[in-house]
Amino acid sequence: MPESGRVPRIAITMGDPCGVGPEVVAAALSDPEVRRQCLPVVIGEPLAFRRACKVLGVEAEVREIRSPESVAESSIKEVPVYCPMRLEERDVEPGKPTNRTARATISYIETAVRMTMEGITDAVCTAPINKAVLASSGFPFPGHTEFLQYLTGSDKAVMMLVGPSLRVSLVTIHVPLREVCSLLSIEGITDTISITGKALWEFFGIESPRIAVCGVNPHAGEGGKFGREETEIIGRAVKRASDMLPFQISGPHPADTVFFHACRGAYDAVVAMYHDQGLLPIKLLHFHEAVNVTLGLPLIRTSVDHGTAYDIAGKGLAHPGSMKAAVSLAAKMVGQGRHRREAGRT
Repeated sequence: MPESGRVPRIAITMGDPCGVGPEVVAAALSDPEVRRQCLPVVIGEPLAFRRACKVLGVEAEVREIRSPESVAESSIKEVPVYCPMRLEERDVEPGKPTNRTARATISYIETAVRMTMEGITDAVCTAPINKAVLASSGFPFPGHTEFLQYLTGSDKAVMMLVGPSLRVSLVTIHVPLREVCSLLSIEGITDTISITGKALWEFFGIESPRIAVCGVNPHAGEGGKFGREETEIIGRAVKRASDMLPFQISGPHPADTVFFHACRGAYDAVVAMYHDQGLLPIKLLHFHEAVNVTLGLPLIRTSVDHGTAYDIAGKGLAHPGSMKAAVSLAAKMVGQGRHRREAGRT
């Protein structure tokens, strides 16, 4: 069967089995529209997944598979679950993570990446992890994005948040606010613009991406009155990117106005300088629909845009909107990527 005719296979990690991950995955995969778009394989603990299905009243045909390769044998009605590290019932008590569940969570991510790199699956979609819990078990990475960059040997990974009316990429990610300005560089901003633009073309079907670049200071520095980063770093990066890339790039723009225009269609994406500058508008507009996408990797990865929510885990209260959107977007990105590759061969 030609690549374009095959339904995308998505490796969906359960995230922390003690959080809401199992529930949002179970809820998402009970949606007929989500199932129509992909063939999923859940990477995680079957005990936690079955419990989530029971809490939600979801009737799922769960099939435990012994090897990642067995996903190809699954029918469209089944939910194959592959578990690289088995846990016991006491290990997956909702809201009570341990070092053992942390290690299992890490193994889910590693397995999903390996399956996708080997071509068993077409994309990775991740449920939430808890950074503090993982750190307490010796996990050396700030979050998913940095770990995926390491696992794939990528030079740079870019976090993009995608909502129905807004896309935002970040230059810096999980760093203290006081360190942001010292981490800004012409090269780093240029690379973020480049990776963002290429992804918009390859995976979102945008022929000539329009990218707005934020300043970091109030009013984008007001000509140097409120800071020199815009004139000495960000503006130069915009000029360099405009000279070398076939995209429509503008900025630096004041962050307090650029998102207003972006969500009304003036731009295809905004490049923000730091975490909360970019996440605040996307979560304000699309709290239950936003998707975290990692750009710059040799694979497609989407994720929910929320945390483990231990306080409501196991209660059937978690909203599955972001997970549904993440699975759906992963499938669409696979399809668009195939289209670009096949068009390039003709």
